[in-house]
Amino acid sequence: MIEEVLTKGTEMTQQAGFFSERQSKPIPLSEVTFSQEERISLNNAEVDRLLGGGLVEGSVVLLGGEPGIGKSTLILQIPLHCPHLRTLYVSGEESVRQIKMRAERLLQTSSNQSFDHCFILCETLLESILHHAQELKPSLIVIDSIQTIVSRYLDSSPGSVSQIRECAVRLLQFAKERNTPVFLIGHITKEGSIAGPKVLEHIVDVVLQFEGDNKNSYRILRGIKNRFGSVAELAIFEMLQTGLRQVDNPSEILIHEHTELLSGIAVAAMIDGSRPFLIETQALVSTAAYGTPQRSATGFDVRRLNMLLAVLEKRAGFKLSVKDVFLNMAGGLKVNDPAVDLAVTAAILSSNFDLPISPRTAFAAEVGLSGEVRPVSHIDRRISEAQKLGFEKIYISKNCGQIDESLHKKIKVIHITEMGELCKAISGNS
Repeated sequence: MIEEVLTKGTEMTQQAGFFSERQSKPIPLSEVTFSQEERISLNNAEVDRLLGGGLVEGSVVLLGGEPGIGKSTLILQIPLHCPHLRTLYVSGEESVRQIKMRAERLLQTSSNQSFDHCFILCETLLESILHHAQELKPSLIVIDSIQTIVSRYLDSSPGSVSQIRECAVRLLQFAKERNTPVFLIGHITKEGSIAGPKVLEHIVDVVLQFEGDNKNSYRILRGIKNRFGSVAELAIFEMLQTGLRQVDNPSEILIHEHTELLSGIAVAAMIDGSRPFLIETQALVSTAAYGTPQRSATGFDVRRLNMLLAVLEKRAGFKLSVKDVFLNMAGGLKVNDPAVDLAVTAAILSSNFDLPISPRTAFAAEVGLSGEVRPVSHIDRRISEAQKLGFEKIYISKNCGQIDESLHKKIKVIHITEMGELCKAISGNS
């Protein structure tokens, strides 16, 4: 049981002027005036796209991810590359010297860069942070991290449910009253969810989360919630000595150029959000040497893998129930696009028969429970992406409907309807 003193906090908030009492009354929706929200560019095309075109004034953005994956690096790169933004960077975890060392490392290619627009405050007391923000009048506030901030009007420890909720609400009030955008860094639990109460994600306007292995040089930033844009977006960054580099063409890192033909590899044309790109699927099928066959998938839903294996066994007659099957998505990307089904199936069959598939062949279709090859959305964009990267063939469903052949003159589009045709395709590409 935790005692929460609400009266003192409310009085202090009103005295500090973080919100003002005003008479409100209901008005008809037709009388509400609307103007397009002005967006603030962060000089980072990938982050701007994730936010829906830029940062909205008065918005609160929550950034989460594994320890060491690059949250603090990205959040410091933003003000360093935005000299037009007067930024208050609040750190409850690092000293001023640590932040200065990291800033110089991130901008070592431009040593003449001025830091006069970026103000560092090492503080964990919420009331002191809001006081400095009132005096400084920044264009952007960065909190690293929300779990370290405490209010003197609550007796609980930093990172507790009550402290996180109270501090987040007060920062939200300040952001809305002053039209000042706020970035919050949030820790995550061992299950991968953002630590603290779920209400924290409801309070903020945007939730971004890093995915991928922090031992890998590539990072994936995905939008989970966005009140000002689409949540079906992701951005890929590469961690370098000078910070996070934007990867404009994800297909470059997701397709590996092999020196020789290898079985068990197929390329899928997928779409995540509004961005089409190609990803390499890798499968390994071997005889089960330890009794019960193993089923393992990295970056792909293992239940979906079991379904595809059941379809191959029941509808196509392949005896895979006595074999181990391992599946991996290149680049550490987590895939949930149904269009990857056909490439996964092709990679499994390729490994099972040890027949390599041409590296210039792509696949884009869903596999149904009856063994049919089903169409997927945005097929023209998938074909165009494969053509742009020099692919010669792409296998899609015959039921995709009308396709603009004039846009795909340099790639051969092959239509298939069921698993038997896929087997012939693999044999023909070996």
